[in-house]
Amino acid sequence: MKKLLLPGLLLLWFTNALAQPVERLVKVIITPDHADWLYKIGEPVKFNVSVYKSSVLLKGAKLRYEIGPEKMEPTKKETVTLKDGTLALEGGTMKTGGFLRCIATVELDGKEYRGLTTAGFEPQTIKPTVANPADFKAFWDQAKADLAKIPMDARMTLLPDRCTELTNVYQLNLQNINNSRFYGILCVPKKEGKYPAILRVPGAGVRPYNGMIAEAEKGFITLEVGIHGVPVTMDPIVYDNLSRGPLNGYQAANLDDRDRYYYKRVYLGCVRAVDFLVSMPQYDGQNLAVTGGSQGGALSIVTAGLDSRIKWLGAYYPALADVTGYLNGRAGGWPHLFAGDNLAFNNKPDRIKTTGYYDVVNFARTVNVPGYYSWGFNDETCPPTSMYAAYNVIPGPKMLDVVLDTGHWTYPEQTEKMTNWLLGQLKGVK
Repeated sequence: MKKLLLPGLLLLWFTNALAQPVERLVKVIITPDHADWLYKIGEPVKFNVSVYKSSVLLKGAKLRYEIGPEKMEPTKKETVTLKDGTLALEGGTMKTGGFLRCIATVELDGKEYRGLTTAGFEPQTIKPTVANPADFKAFWDQAKADLAKIPMDARMTLLPDRCTELTNVYQLNLQNINNSRFYGILCVPKKEGKYPAILRVPGAGVRPYNGMIAEAEKGFITLEVGIHGVPVTMDPIVYDNLSRGPLNGYQAANLDDRDRYYYKRVYLGCVRAVDFLVSMPQYDGQNLAVTGGSQGGALSIVTAGLDSRIKWLGAYYPALADVTGYLNGRAGGWPHLFAGDNLAFNNKPDRIKTTGYYDVVNFARTVNVPGYYSWGFNDETCPPTSMYAAYNVIPGPKMLDVVLDTGHWTYPEQTEKMTNWLLGQLKGVK
């Protein structure tokens, strides 16, 4: 019986870049003067910067800092020498709901050490900037109707080296729109019975998948999917080549056409995965959840918004939310379509219009099932402004676990809490 390296929801599955940061020789610690990192609009924030080496304040270090709204040009920046290893800064304030970030960098022996902290200003007041198309529902209803006309044509290939005494593991592929396929790793308990099901949707990138064997062994049907229409069991070099070649920049592919945009096939593929799970004779007929982080957090919200068969969702730091923020003077969500080098290319009426049909915000408006959400204020990949823009419009029951100092990663305790909640809901634990 072969042991896998990445079992279970208790591990982050996206990429090494999303792992909890490793310890560094020099630590740059920035502390706001409110313990909860929260401020009223118009209230000033003070940041205290401390630089440590071997747990002792580092004296005489040269430090540069910048302060400003997250992901935007700083409103204040300076380079100073830390006489005693600390520095008190007046951070200013914000006139609207949002996040003010202080970033400090120290150089020592040719290496740079960086720290950041982000103060929140009434984030519950953040409103979306993305347009909500009048025909949003009609567009997706028609897309789902078109998908329903396509036979599922499910093909399951047993993966004997991944099977365990309790679980059968398969590569699954399903027929999707535009003559494409949708692949994933399906895990099914061997014991006869009816089981709840979990769909796990992926973070950004191109990679193989191992499947959620640990959860299957606890009495769940699990399906971990890829989104790119290619098998998910190939040699890693194949995915590296795809990510550098034809799938490089897939997040913006065909953004000028709402019917051909890359994520249309992806979103409908998630619905097709639900089609399969609910068709399984081993499925218990009522308990189905979706979960993921980053792009997968986005896809969790999208799938729950598109498909009423989803009963619960768990989303970490969702991407693709309020992407037009940058066009309105504030941070927008990953993949930052209207920031930096992307702005000149994508800042066109047809591309902006397409985003309204795919932005997580507009799916969040339709999520009525209970959801557990988790992120941190220091996320530089999925800015908290963008995530709150989506979270604030969710009408259904929702619970947000903010772990303040996390960036685009989670602590083990954080994932354990969400996992326990999600599996408890599926098992009927109140």
